[in-house]
Amino acid sequence: MKVQIEDICIEDFDLSLMELRLINETRTLQVERSMKVHGQLQPVVARVHEGGIQLIDGYKRLAAAEVLVMDTLECRLLEVDESQAKVMLLSYNRTNQTMEVWEEAMILKSLLEGGDLDQRRLAKIVGHSPSWISRRLSLISKVDEEIIADIRMGVLTSSHARALMRLPRGNQPGVARVIKQHGLSSRLSNRLVDTYLEAESEEDQQRLLENPQEVIWYEIDCMHNDPINMLGSYGKELLSGVTQTWKSMKGVLFLLNDRRIGELEAYDQKDVCQIIGELDEMARKLIDATGPILTKKSTQDEK
Repeated sequence: MKVQIEDICIEDFDLSLMELRLINETRTLQVERSMKVHGQLQPVVARVHEGGIQLIDGYKRLAAAEVLVMDTLECRLLEVDESQAKVMLLSYNRTNQTMEVWEEAMILKSLLEGGDLDQRRLAKIVGHSPSWISRRLSLISKVDEEIIADIRMGVLTSSHARALMRLPRGNQPGVARVIKQHGLSSRLSNRLVDTYLEAESEEDQQRLLENPQEVIWYEIDCMHNDPINMLGSYGKELLSGVTQTWKSMKGVLFLLNDRRIGELEAYDQKDVCQIIGELDEMARKLIDATGPILTKKSTQDEK
């Protein structure tokens, strides 16, 4: 395989393979901050394609370069076809464990649709078992289109999709709206789906969607008070703090979404906006602090 390293103008990259990736603003922001301090540490990877340069790996670095107003990126140019490029897209991100299950599923589906491969042959090419392939393809086939759009935009995760796929397609959007509205984790989403499936009637299901707090608080209390929980002292302290913060943030979000927000008097706005500004800055710091542990947990769950 012929390889060459060149500086490529960021405007010259063909981003057609980006449709196989998901938006992850937290990780993109991390890459941006790293490049701002250290510069580009690794070249992006691309191939010559129809007279252009099709980007294979390095979408977050490209997004960061645009924000940092960089003119070029160091690029490793390969001579490969499109199928090989998609396989490489999987392999590069396997090493860094930065790809969600949904992204893997989209790439696998694209490879199957673009050639004469079956799942067994595809498994050999990408270096995984047929069951690994089947699980990911099943995820796409069982999820409603509305959910797919949310996943592509980064509003829902692959873990949320795994919980929702246990529901009939027609019931998925309603439950997904509750997950988004309350910012539920994958664990709480699974608990919500379990309760929804256990409901004895459609009326009970609707009541659950209109008032899911009982399920949410029950699950959090179980996590916090479970006598067989083997958390260490720091883990228990962290869980307690996170639980209390979570409850407080839900209350703040409820108030901010109140229609009366537009009725604030001018003298109220000054003080409120100052505190909200400080809250916004604290939320950004929280995202930075939790990003690494959430990424690691998501990777472990999706193996």
